Order: sequence, then C-alpha cells, then structure tokens
Amino acid sequence: MQRKAYVTGTAALLAALLAGCTSGTQDDGANPDDSGPGGAGTATVAAQPGKYRTLPEPCGAVGHNALDSLLPGIQQIADPAQRDHAYQGEATLTYDTDRKVGCHWKVESADATDHLSVDFERVVSYDNTVSDDDQAQKLYLEKQTAADLPAPSGSSAPPPSPTPTSSAKGSGGGAAASSASAPSSKSSAPADPSGSPSGSSAPSGSSAPSGASGSADTGSGAPSAELQPRTLADLGDEAYLDDQLDTSGSTAEQRTVTVVFRTSNVVVTLQYEEQPTATGTVPDSEEMQDRARKLASQLADALGG
Repeated sequence: MQRKAYVTGTAALLAALLAGCTSGTQDDGANPDDSGPGGAGTATVAAQPGKYRTLPEPCGAVGHNALDSLLPGIQQIADPAQRDHAYQGEATLTYDTDRKVGCHWKVESADATDHLSVDFERVVSYDNTVSDDDQAQKLYLEKQTAADLPAPSGSSAPPPSPTPTSSAKGSGGGAAASSASAPSSKSSAPADPSGSPSGSSAPSGSSAPSGASGSADTGSGAPSAELQPRTLADLGDEAYLDDQLDTSGSTAEQRTVTVVFRTSNVVVTLQYEEQPTATGTVPDSEEMQDRARKLASQLADALGG
C-alpha cells in the first residue's frame, strides 16, 4: 500500500510541473508579439487603400453644355444624327476599364478645329507599405515633371520667391506658386497684371510666333505671366495647367491647354486643342484656359474630390 501511494504522489508532482512549464511557454510567446519591434503588431500594418474602386464612364462624364463651350462647331452641325454622334465622342481603347478609361471629341467649324480628350486613371499600389494615394501622387509628379513648368519664382521678384518656391511641388503649393510666378516671369507683365490677359493672346497674333515652343516663352506675343503654365491650388488634391502654342508648321498656330489633377488615387488628364482655319490667327490663351479649368472643376466635383 505504501508503494502505491508513493507512485500516485510522484505522478501528481510531474503533472503540476508540466502545467507550469506550459503556462510559462505561452506567456513567453505572447510578450515578443506585443512589444518586440519585429512582432506581429508591426508586420500586419498595411497602407491605406485608395478612395476610388471604380471609374466614371468617360464619354458621359462631359455634359452637352461643356461640349458646346469647348467645341463651338458642334452646334453648327446641321444634321441632328451627326450632331448627336459628335456629342457622344469616341471612347479610348483600353483593356481594363477599372483602371484606365478615356474619351475624345473632334469637331470642325468654319473658324477652327477643336479637339478635347479626357482620361481617368485609377492607381493601385501593389506594395503593402505604399498607399494607393502615394502611388497616385508619384504618377502625378512624373507628369508634372515631364511638363517642365516654368520656375515658380524669378530674379525680378525677391520678396515673394522664398515661400512659394519651397512648396511648389506639394499639394498645397499651387496657389502660392502661381501667384509668385505672375509678377516675376516677364518683366513687362507688372505694367497691367489684370488687363493684359484678355487682349494679349488673340489681338497680338502677329507676334505670337516668336514663342515657337509654347505660350510660356519670352516672346512679345506670349500671354501674360498669369496665364503661363503653373500649378493650381483650387483643383483636387494637387493640379497643374500647361499651355503650349505650336508655331512650327506652315499652317495656323495650334494651342494646346492641358490640365492634370489628382483626387485621392485617381489622376485625371484633360487636353484641349484648337487650330484656327486662318493662317496667322492665334487661339486665345485665356479663353481656352478658362474653358479647360471649368471642365476640370466639374470633373473633380463629379468624382467627389
């Protein structure tokens, strides 16, 4: 009887020791996950997905009123069926409508031929450490860098140059950058900063060809500094406008106004071109920029950005 009691006591002692070891192992395994720098808490943190999961139907994103404004010749089309077809536009060929869509229009009139294209690109990051928004911002900045916008400040405007220069590339630096570039890009602009844009583009067509590469050149026919390519502060998360006048050919000058903006993980590119019928006629920079910016604002509102 004594031997049986001894064996039972020994078994109970071993069971207690094993239970203690198991409990200690679980406690030791829990602490590194919670507090260690390489624990599961930090490894599972992923970047935020973008706001947008789909894209709008591009040809339906631009209303008839906007098309009437940007493409004046559309209302001159006599045949109702042809006019309706012109309003519909043509969708850009794409193989993934969840990621990239576009539409373009072309209308001829007695005075000019106008082109309009609108492209939407939804950016998705495949890196868990990079958010969709950050990836979209990278794409936007690549486009802005390729546009080669003029410097936001110049040597003739010392006071306003330090602040906007430091923030011109950021999403909030558009207003400062554009306002700083206005007085400094051209030495003649301060003479009439508000009155010159409306009359400097179209009336001065004979001198416009001196700026052969674009409207931002320093030729006497270039638009005022306020209309030069610049960043925009009141459109999406970040935006810029480019304005180029092509005078390289023997035909009438063609002006191209491009507006690119980003809203969360969607980058929108709007391109508006006009080529007058008459040689020597220069498309009005201010008028084209106003039309393009108004449409871009409508597209941003439709996206909810």
